[in-house]
Amino acid sequence: MAAFEPVLLARIERPESHTLADYESTGGYQTLRRVLGSQSPEEVIDEVKRSGLRGRGGAGFPTGLKWTFLPKERKGPTYFCLNADESEPGTFNNRILMEEDPHQVLEGLILSCYATGTTTAFFYMRYEYPLAWKRIGRAIEECYEAGYLGKNILGSGYDLDVVPHRGAAAYICGEETGLIESLEGKRAWPRIKPPFPAVEGAFRQPTVVNNVETVACVRHICERGADWFRSMGVPPDPDNPRDAGSFGPKLYCLSGHVERPGCFEAPLGLTVRELIDGYGGGVWKGRRAKAAIPGGISMGLLTEDEFDCPLDFNGPGRYGCLGLGTAAVVVLDETVEMVDFLHNSCRFFAHESCGQCTPCREGTAWALRILERIRAGRGRLVDLDILLQIGDSIGIIPGTTICGLADGAAWPIKNAIRKFRDEFESYIRRTNPQGYEESEPVPALDWTTH
Repeated sequence: MAAFEPVLLARIERPESHTLADYESTGGYQTLRRVLGSQSPEEVIDEVKRSGLRGRGGAGFPTGLKWTFLPKERKGPTYFCLNADESEPGTFNNRILMEEDPHQVLEGLILSCYATGTTTAFFYMRYEYPLAWKRIGRAIEECYEAGYLGKNILGSGYDLDVVPHRGAAAYICGEETGLIESLEGKRAWPRIKPPFPAVEGAFRQPTVVNNVETVACVRHICERGADWFRSMGVPPDPDNPRDAGSFGPKLYCLSGHVERPGCFEAPLGLTVRELIDGYGGGVWKGRRAKAAIPGGISMGLLTEDEFDCPLDFNGPGRYGCLGLGTAAVVVLDETVEMVDFLHNSCRFFAHESCGQCTPCREGTAWALRILERIRAGRGRLVDLDILLQIGDSIGIIPGTTICGLADGAAWPIKNAIRKFRDEFESYIRRTNPQGYEESEPVPALDWTTH
């Protein structure tokens, strides 16, 4: 691996890294001071567009382009929603930034709000992050006291208020319109789009939604320039006109069956094998890997033979996965039963489905019931085809749901069964030797005996 100097995680080992005094001692808010004094919002947007920054929350949409979707003529307020509802299993990079370097996040947020002309930002954080909530709250207070927030920031004439808002512990609130509905005090049901949030978002006003790592990158782009950012990562594929490239540093979460789990920073394009062996110290206990989740459980699965997959915005898709997602890699060693993995995945998505769309509500629930029956020794080989039918029939990609939660639920099903079909069939034959060939409907489980 080539030498790389972390920037997003550069300060997290400092004892007082979460305080304003420590942040300012390492040059904190000097970039904000310079930008407010010498650059227009349009110039900041142009620099972010030129950098090729793509959203780090999962979708990978070009950030600067997203900002340009705001209407040119706006009569009312424009809002910024900072998405800190980090709920994708295996993902914890935003938590580390908020707990250990909250002012880096806030400086990036203020710069992003300045660029987009927003005067109110909502910092929407998942409920299960008590230390991050405490430190972000204190950091916001310090910013008001130091003149980095409030009226006439640093004498520039720019006003900005940041309002912390604690979420209600729901995975669906990570979807941008579900977040907005929750912010407004309603059930977090994602909205039909269009209109998109940039046109009609929070409180029916134009709204920008970006995640924590994305705005942290904005701070460094404004400090070091777009050329520095583009010097890292993977350039666009010349044979793919839809490929916008994968530029800049990325925070990779690594967990599961590895010797050294943690959050690591590297340029986009690092392979799964390099992450596991070079950063994670290899698979634990001298065992072999069986599979890995490449970017959060909703992205699907890679087999061990596919670990040379590059972790950029296009890499996992070439191996049959949904995408890079949050770049949260979870390693499964050779002892893991894939039936157990898939049952756990289906249980999560059945619980977290908001229930608004019938294909998702019913599909995730029935997938879970089938997996429960398989694990109880009542599985049939035909159940695998039924599960694949469910996986192929729910989500935005087949056009049956409003948001992408169903796609996230479907990809582990499709990847696990198609890539490990022999193991699933062997499990069913072994646990139901008398009925695995049955094709008729199977009676419901009697949970008084299971």
